[in-house]
Amino acid sequence: MENNKKFLRTLLAAAVTTTLCSQALADNAEPIKVGVMLPFSGIYAALGDAGRNGLKLALQEHADDLHGRQIEFIEMDTEAKPEKAPEIASSLLDQHHSDFIIGPVHSGVAMGMIKVLKDKDTIMIIPNAGANAATGPLCAPNIFRTSFSMWQPSYPMGRVALDSAYKRVVTMSWNYGAGRESLEAFEEAFTAGGGKIVKQIMVPFPKTEFQSYLSEIGSINPDAVFVFFAGGGAVKFVKDYDALGLKGKIPLLGSGFLTEGTTSAQGPSAEGIRTTLHYADGLDNEVNTKFRQDYRQMFGKEADIYAVQGYDAGLLIAKAVDKLGGDISDRAALIKAMESTKLLSPRGEVSFSKAHNPIQNIYLREVVDGVNKVMDVPAAKLEDPARGCKL
Repeated sequence: MENNKKFLRTLLAAAVTTTLCSQALADNAEPIKVGVMLPFSGIYAALGDAGRNGLKLALQEHADDLHGRQIEFIEMDTEAKPEKAPEIASSLLDQHHSDFIIGPVHSGVAMGMIKVLKDKDTIMIIPNAGANAATGPLCAPNIFRTSFSMWQPSYPMGRVALDSAYKRVVTMSWNYGAGRESLEAFEEAFTAGGGKIVKQIMVPFPKTEFQSYLSEIGSINPDAVFVFFAGGGAVKFVKDYDALGLKGKIPLLGSGFLTEGTTSAQGPSAEGIRTTLHYADGLDNEVNTKFRQDYRQMFGKEADIYAVQGYDAGLLIAKAVDKLGGDISDRAALIKAMESTKLLSPRGEVSFSKAHNPIQNIYLREVVDGVNKVMDVPAAKLEDPARGCKL
């Protein structure tokens, strides 16, 4: 009995010592520095704000996972201007010595950031920009993405079109990187199954005069149309598609950004449009329900995909820090911890590929009464092919 008491006292003393040492480490540790490179002004300001909100919400909710470490945010406005990216990234890396750098929204800015940050002593987490190259040819151990590659949302729609017995499709987008990569992904799946792209229409960016192109589509009369547009351009395109009499005559398909955050402005013109994306507001899971409630309470507005992606960037940081007991000084160990992390995200379970791109569900949504309603999961746990990545 006496031996048991001694053993219990030894265990208790060891536990107290460990707790005190951990607390001392937290008390003496520098803050975890999180550089934020997002657009807070200009055309993508709302997207940057949502990403920042999601990031901060996750780190606040998971403060216990940080083992007493404080978070210091250093925020820089990219204005979605690629030419500003190298200077800002260099500042966050060399002057502020950021442990993590979160950004950007714009793929052009991402390319400028990667040139500076690739293989450096900081972790870059991309909460939106979908350029395939970031986790393809430009992949690096210290670059992670919590959003999507341009390939991911569009490839499954090629299969959906085939399953809908569409054989002849017109594709259309702005003529820039995101648009081209989106159309290529749809075409890859669609043509592999025997479908034919009868016309590809590339519109100069950011032109929103679509009438002449839509008249041409009407004369071709394909089985369906697949497009990539976002934001104000998506609103204008959908309304013009309806106004020129194509709605109800030629089914309209799209990458999910066509109706993401735009249905209110599109109004009845959006009804019936089908899109594929890695999130939908009404996903029926506990994490999403709580996330949307907490976001609404904290920020007084509804969450969207950009908030989710920022939230998951914060989750990734918190979970990795927790695995390491608050000590992130060993960058190799930090990267390994991040690689093995699985996130219980509002979008569903997310893990990371060898290229550090999310492995995630892609949902088929249809606009019903102004809301993107989930109809199916055409691609579960979809992994980007990461072509060109040498990791």
